[in-house]
Amino acid sequence: MSDTVQPFEAEVGRVLDLVINSLYKEREIFLRELVSNASDACDKLRYASLSQPELLGTDTDLRIEIFADPDAALLTIRDNGIGMDREELVANLGTIARSGTARFLEAAGEAAELQKNGDVKLIGQFGVGFYAAFMVADRVVVQSRKAGEETSWLWVSDGRQGFTVSEAPEAGPRGVTVTLHLKEDAREFLGEWRLREIIRRYSDHIAFPILLQVKPGKDDKEAEGEPKAPEKVNEGGALWTRPRSEITDEQYKEFYHHVAHAFDDPFARVHFTAEGQLSYTALLFVPSMRPFDLYDPKRRHGVKLYVKRVFITDDVEALMPRYLRFVAGVLDSEDLQLNVSRETLQHGAIVQKMRKVLVKRVLDELAKKAKEDSYEAFWADFGPVLKEGLFEDHENREKLLEIARFRSTEGKGWTTLDAYVERMKEGQTDIFYITGASIDALRSSPQLEMATAKGVEVLLFDDPVDEFWLPEVGDYQGKKLHSLTKSDVDLSSIKGADTPETPEADQAGLDKLIARLKLALGEQVKDVRTSRRLKESAVCLVADDGGMDLRLGRMLKGHEQFAGGTKPILEINAEHALVGRLRQMVDDEQAATDLDELAFLLLDQARIIEGEPVPDPGAFSRRMSRFLARGIEAA
Repeated sequence: MSDTVQPFEAEVGRVLDLVINSLYKEREIFLRELVSNASDACDKLRYASLSQPELLGTDTDLRIEIFADPDAALLTIRDNGIGMDREELVANLGTIARSGTARFLEAAGEAAELQKNGDVKLIGQFGVGFYAAFMVADRVVVQSRKAGEETSWLWVSDGRQGFTVSEAPEAGPRGVTVTLHLKEDAREFLGEWRLREIIRRYSDHIAFPILLQVKPGKDDKEAEGEPKAPEKVNEGGALWTRPRSEITDEQYKEFYHHVAHAFDDPFARVHFTAEGQLSYTALLFVPSMRPFDLYDPKRRHGVKLYVKRVFITDDVEALMPRYLRFVAGVLDSEDLQLNVSRETLQHGAIVQKMRKVLVKRVLDELAKKAKEDSYEAFWADFGPVLKEGLFEDHENREKLLEIARFRSTEGKGWTTLDAYVERMKEGQTDIFYITGASIDALRSSPQLEMATAKGVEVLLFDDPVDEFWLPEVGDYQGKKLHSLTKSDVDLSSIKGADTPETPEADQAGLDKLIARLKLALGEQVKDVRTSRRLKESAVCLVADDGGMDLRLGRMLKGHEQFAGGTKPILEINAEHALVGRLRQMVDDEQAATDLDELAFLLLDQARIIEGEPVPDPGAFSRRMSRFLARGIEAA
């Protein structure tokens, strides 16, 4: 069969260029990635052979072999695992960053400044670990024969033009053989002691034996007779089964790199053994660097299930809730059957019991880490996902609220709900908050003006998920979570600057103005009323007391889940000079048209402040230009 030439797409070529030249200075990690892939392949075959023992054939000892040929500048990594067929080769090796090449490039661009100062550890985040091989090789050849099949396939690429896939002339052994044609400046990776050092540093925990053989070079004067036989160079064994006191932080870190295919250091880890009616060991890690696809609805947690140290599956969604989808690690059970099916696990009572304990352990560890200075940086990356648990996981809601951090009008840093409660003003009974598109925009929101004047602290929420959990939680320690964008806000009981009362003589004119604005705006608003929250601004929009928050309504409408939208309430500041001038215009019949036009200008102004689109930008522009021209003439 002739070669099938498949060029890399433009974006893929850019990704490879970044991987090869920019992303990581420690080129030795290429070997760690290839060994981890080989280990995964052996794991998968070991499990598949439980129901299909014929897949092993006569080659039953699963292993990883590394062979170096200094004279030919070749480094070969071979496994006798599950292998890949032609379609899998194309899918797994022919597509880079399958979950989002564009996101990869965007994130890599954002990290450009960091690249100037040190390593940018992006490779593991984007599923491109295999391509680290091109940092040291100018040609990579992969030969693969899938277990149970007779045909071998060759995947060949130089990392620049594209790749070819063709049928191998000989069947070859089961599994995958990766041959690297090393660059001139990468020949250090052909030395026996260099390879031993890398394997022991990064892959000593791999459960399968790693056999190393280095062919003596023509300049190796110490080499005599036949080359040394392959030698096992890793300690092996399941790391999670060892006593915690015998595992170093470095070993934990490298195991995390292996199991999560990550390059950052873990932010937290949980390692424990449960005994009794349900016996199992868990070793879980929380990353310190946010995965690029953290918000992808298709992303799953990275907890792998083992039974008596035999890999079963990494696809049991029920092991972890969605809001902990960034957790990676292993869970090794003594109580499950080796031939248990994934469908059985998803709804099994045993898995549900294990999940309950795993979640508690992870949240307890995060509560400990929350006392450290580094926690705020972690929360900035992972907080939006953890907050999903506030409306999904009622059982652990209190623990999540304990570890949650929030922005507020009290400085630029983060705060806890407990700290907010301690700072509440005399006479304040509610916890006030406001939601919006960004923290900076919220700080200048007109809805904050009276609270700011009274020195009342307000929590600022800019994550979309906040719109869902805040109504669900409702209160904290008996204190209502109260939105400043709802119409029922009353700060009069709180000690501080008070809003001056409107004189009775002016009240009649104000009532007439409100009636006229309602008539002019019609169905555009639900109501027009005076505001108890404005101090500097003329107008603002709020939602009805029992209605949907304005931002949530916009979000649902944008996703076509709430076609009708929500009609806002327009609040006006009775003390503002503009509103005072409008009161004077109410009794002037000649100004009736202008008053109607100004009513729409006020409404559009309030919409813009709220972040809502102006429904008729042309009309808004014409009105604004007309009144600006009059103002300039009068000046």
